[in-house]
Amino acid sequence: QVQLEESGGGLVQAGDSLRLSCAASVRTFNNYVMGWFRQAPGKEREFVVAIRWSRGSTSYADSAKGRFTISGDNAKNTVYLQMTSLKPEDTAVYYCAFSRDWGLGMSITKPDNYDYWGQGTQVTVSS
Repeated sequence: QVQLEESGGGLVQAGDSLRLSCAASVRTFNNYVMGWFRQAPGKEREFVVAIRWSRGSTSYADSAKGRFTISGDNAKNTVYLQMTSLKPEDTAVYYCAFSRDWGLGMSITKPDNYDYWGQGTQVTVSS
């Protein structure tokens, strides 16, 4: 069982930056896929970004490309989401998620493919 805990959310203004953290109860990120998703009120949970740690490959939603960056510190068992140039439409609860990396046939953009989720952290961007 993997436990995840997000932190770093808050209220910011449009154009600001914010870094979210996800502390994971794993010894190593090897063979895991780590992702960030978000859910705005009244909307479905949507993919933001994910990384296949062992392969070092990342995937970004179009809305995140050029503004958000996923990274990880294996020694600290922490995954980060650096967000810049924030927009009001980025307002949502952001969730960290982990899954075993079952190979390239696994879609890392689908929430259903992730086994472990954090409780979420609220990000609110004012205009």
